[in-house]
Amino acid sequence: MYAAALHILQNHSDADDATQEAFVRAYKGLSTFDGRSDFFTWLYRITVNTALNALRGGKRGAALAQRGGTEAAHIGGRPESLGQEPSDPAQQVERSAEVNRVMEAIAELSPSLRVTIVLATIEELPHKQIAEILEIPEGTVAWRVNEARRLLRLRLPNLPNLGDAVPSARTAGK
Repeated sequence: MYAAALHILQNHSDADDATQEAFVRAYKGLSTFDGRSDFFTWLYRITVNTALNALRGGKRGAALAQRGGTEAAHIGGRPESLGQEPSDPAQQVERSAEVNRVMEAIAELSPSLRVTIVLATIEELPHKQIAEILEIPEGTVAWRVNEARRLLRLRLPNLPNLGDAVPSARTAGK
């Protein structure tokens, strides 16, 4: 939940706040959980909605606009925590720069595309579960994932191995 909030909000402090608020909302709304969806999906939906509300909520949006929206977020706070790091320091620096470029490009996507690509690629959730979390059709999830990937390829044309630079739950040690 924290990782999803972090990738939506692009800031550790804001992600902490959104995750905490999501847990409080879930606790207060526990009696409304009717079991039509999986508990994880219900809790994740609360987290994503809380993060999106924070993103739209003015101060976060203004702060992002002021910075140009390019503050990269990383699982664990460091690009080095993503996957197997090369032993050569020059390769480590290059890998870190690639990850930063990818995360900055993800941060530039619209909130709907960003949330969808984060859930599909970084959190590695199946499209069906993403559709339930975002309350949209599976076809819309597939379109958003493809559109986000297309835009990332356009924004990162010189990145030799985009697939390797995009962090995933497996490479992030989740």
